[in-house]
Amino acid sequence: DVFDEPYDRIAEIVGTSEQNARQLAARARRHVEERRPRFEASREQREELATRFFAAAEEGDLEGLEELLAHDVVLHADGGGKAPALKRAVHGRPRAARTLIAGLHAFTRFGITTRREEVNGQPGALFFDREGRLIGVMILDVAEGQIQGVSSIVNPDKLQHLGPLADLGALLRKRG
Repeated sequence: DVFDEPYDRIAEIVGTSEQNARQLAARARRHVEERRPRFEASREQREELATRFFAAAEEGDLEGLEELLAHDVVLHADGGGKAPALKRAVHGRPRAARTLIAGLHAFTRFGITTRREEVNGQPGALFFDREGRLIGVMILDVAEGQIQGVSSIVNPDKLQHLGPLADLGALLRKRG
């Protein structure tokens, strides 16, 4: 509204669909009209939501996972062109839930282990190969009692400061 840009242009800029750009704008307008701050969950609420999220994703509970996600949730994966990742962001509850379940199920086939951690003030998890080398990090954006976004980082340039890294591409080729 402020920059008087059409929704298709906004969608292109923020890397989303035109429909999602409209929904994000409508939600923002409602918040501004209500003049109330975005509801921030307590640390305990975030952790409880994350526990349910990872359990549902690992168990393949599509319905349970969808209940935890905002309708306009966005799933991002950053491979930086150096590691396999989603080519585009995944938008919406059903698509994001299916993608998450498929991805975490594939990880378990490769013997990848998960360690829950707080990442940038939000709940998340670190993923390790059988030798204990880091594969990636997942961060949940929790607000308004739901998971608004999920970010997965497998770009080795962004992870190298965390310790020894696994080669995700080689792991997938070896086990594929």
